[in-house]
Amino acid sequence: MKTTSRIDSIDIRYFNGRSLYFDAMDPTTAPTGTADDAAPEDSQSLLFNQSLEKGLAVLRAFSARRRTMTLADVAAATDITKSSAQRMVFTLEKLGYLRKHPKTRRYQLTPRVMEIGFNYLAANALIDVANPYLSELTKVTTETSCLTEPDGLDMVYVARFVSAQFVPVHMPIGSRIPMYCTASGRAFLSALPEDEARALIDASDRVAHTTHTLTEVEAILATLRQARLQGFATNAEELFLGDMTIAAPVLGSQGRPVASVHVVAPTSRWTLEEAVRKLAPTLLLCARSLTSSARSLD
Repeated sequence: MKTTSRIDSIDIRYFNGRSLYFDAMDPTTAPTGTADDAAPEDSQSLLFNQSLEKGLAVLRAFSARRRTMTLADVAAATDITKSSAQRMVFTLEKLGYLRKHPKTRRYQLTPRVMEIGFNYLAANALIDVANPYLSELTKVTTETSCLTEPDGLDMVYVARFVSAQFVPVHMPIGSRIPMYCTASGRAFLSALPEDEARALIDASDRVAHTTHTLTEVEAILATLRQARLQGFATNAEELFLGDMTIAAPVLGSQGRPVASVHVVAPTSRWTLEEAVRKLAPTLLLCARSLTSSARSLD
């Protein structure tokens, strides 16, 4: 295992408990060897902080499926040694991001973790600009409207105005959905050059979430071509049964997509044809307004 600390220009690296000193300004003096928990190859750099990487990995390891964990669970979930997991957990507990149950001795996240995500929402100018438009979109359509932004192969919910009517799926802020099988993802992909869109689809783990999910690359690309022609993308129960959405891309100043706006059309109230005919025109107006605002923010 390797850890690194900085004292002026001198690095102190520990290999299997043995400290080795070398001048950080002269890489030829650096020790050689392979750490059992080394960072990915593309992350190797004197500036890359592996301890920070591990700490963030511990926070990300907690989820709806892993609400609480022991130290051994944390080590297994993050693929680090148990001693590394102990140091990360101890530090995060002292900082207030984790707490330990006094009886079970299992760790869980604390509300302080939300501060990090909330700061992103508070600093995101597009969300501030979008909120009035989303509110109006929900008022006019009487359906839930949402703004999502891309992250890797997913779209992340960053703003949402919920309908007073029944909504089949609860998607709180911060929820992630795959690009390849959702309207918001396809709207975003449709505004990219096709080779870029294909690369993202190829890289996706294209699981059939329902019997309606399209998983073949060419079939998904065909939906993107249709979305480019009509200005919006659709999803008919491909991620959740009973859930349909219509989405349009939001473009930045360079003409590239920066987000997607979508409206939810539950199958209990809409057919896809009715939703496209009645909801798409209002959605497109909202997307154009958001695009104009987004371009002024860049």
